[in-house]
Formats: sequence, structure tokens, C-alpha cells
Amino acid sequence: MAGVGVVQGADGLWRTPWGASDPLLQAYYDTEWGMPVTDEAGLFERLSLEAFQSGLSWLTILRKREAFREGFAGFSPDAVAAFGEADIERLMSDVGIVRNRAKVLATIGNARATIGLRGGSEGGLAAYLWSFRPSVTPQPRTMDEVPTTSVESVAMARGLKTRGFRFVGPTTAYALMEAVGMVDTHLVGSHRRGCSGLWPSS
Repeated sequence: MAGVGVVQGADGLWRTPWGASDPLLQAYYDTEWGMPVTDEAGLFERLSLEAFQSGLSWLTILRKREAFREGFAGFSPDAVAAFGEADIERLMSDVGIVRNRAKVLATIGNARATIGLRGGSEGGLAAYLWSFRPSVTPQPRTMDEVPTTSVESVAMARGLKTRGFRFVGPTTAYALMEAVGMVDTHLVGSHRRGCSGLWPSS
């Protein structure tokens, strides 16, 4: 998709190419991706799924999302933080999710780190993550122009790491920022450009 601009779907709407490449991705693109997520559980889920996505396609994760939600107790940080060895083994035998022990352990550790942010100077996970929202957003016209990292995502990854989070590098952090509307990387001309209400449509 390098160098490709918006593509028109059978419904006449223009989208960023990946959002038109599969029905499941299109539904996600049209209704959820890039919309603001500001609650702790919602952000913990997105953070966890982005970490599991590392090295894989987002479509793979999206197809397994409901199984992930079931396996990880709806991504309740309190519930996941309490997971023990039996839960780890249960997850490692769950064919519905990505069975990666390091990522499973990281998710449990990240739930505990999320709890650790409550009441601290960071103001909780949501306030901390959103503190990295930049003052401007990219305006890509082709896939080549879509960033994969930014100064803010590097800072976010570094900050999360110092607070006990794992599997959240600058690229994963930037993907999270895109997914929850902190930046708008819908290509210019997409019908979803500006959908978050946080950034102009052009």
C-alpha cells in the first residue's frame, strides 16, 4: 500500500487503504478506529491488544478480540492484576488468543502497573496517556506519509517503561495514539478524517 492514497469502496466512500481491505477491518475503521477512548479499562484493552499485535497483523488481533476479552476478564485491570499461575496456563492453552507467554505475562504486569498509576502524580492511566497528545496531527495523503513513531510516542513508551509497563515501544505507542484519536492519520480525503472531533478534517 506504500504510496497509495484513499481508495473508494463499493459503497462510494473513500477510505485509507487498509480500512477497505477486509470487511472486519472496514467495520472497525468506519466505527471505532481513531475515536477517542478516555476510560481506564478501554485504554488498558487497546494497550494490551496493540502489544499482542506486535509482529502480527491487526486483522489477526481483531479476529481474536472477543476471545481476548473473555480470556482477560473484559480487560478489567483489577481482575487481570490478580491473575496467577493457573490463569497463565489457562491463557496459554486458549487457542482463541495469541499464545505468547511473554505477552501474557506483560499484560498481567501492565494491569498491575495501571493500578499503580492510580492516585499518583500521573492522575491514572487515562490522564497519563492523554498527556502525550501532540498539539498538531499529521495530514498524510498517502500511506508513505503516515508516521510510525513520533517524539510523543517515544516519550510515552519511555514513560510507560519507567512505570513498569512492558511490550510498549515507540511504534506500539504510536499505534495506540492513532487508534484512540490522539492523532488523526486517516488519509486526507477519507470519509473518516476528523471523525474524533479533536482534529480538523483537512
